[in-house]
Amino acid sequence: MENLKKRSECPISSSLDIWGDKWSLLIVRDLMFAKQCTYGDFLKSDEKIATNILASRLLMLEENGVITKQDHPDSKAKVLYKLTQKGIDLLPLMIEINLWADKYFCLPTERREILEEVKKDKEAFIRAKAVELLEQMGN
Repeated sequence: MENLKKRSECPISSSLDIWGDKWSLLIVRDLMFAKQCTYGDFLKSDEKIATNILASRLLMLEENGVITKQDHPDSKAKVLYKLTQKGIDLLPLMIEINLWADKYFCLPTERREILEEVKKDKEAFIRAKAVELLEQMGN
């Protein structure tokens, strides 16, 4: 990891330096939940990220060890992006953000269905999802 310029030694501030902008967390979200893996897939997300912002965030997340890129098995012109262990370790945080949003916003049916599973046994859901993500990481 490059020497990240920190605003302070606060752990929250230091963490936000890596994943604290909305685009970075949305990239992590897509890799966790939508399984979007190519540059083009990220561009198709509902949030309509600009190509220059996407390129910048992917590079920053890669340099900080949150994601990795690999050759695409079907196309030499494409790259696959995957979460690293460091990225997978954001799963509990992403679950908590979703639970908070469920409390204050009207969520789409598919997201509410996932959260109903989470609410039944959050720790078991996180363990199972982490195993799934680790398997994807190895492929």
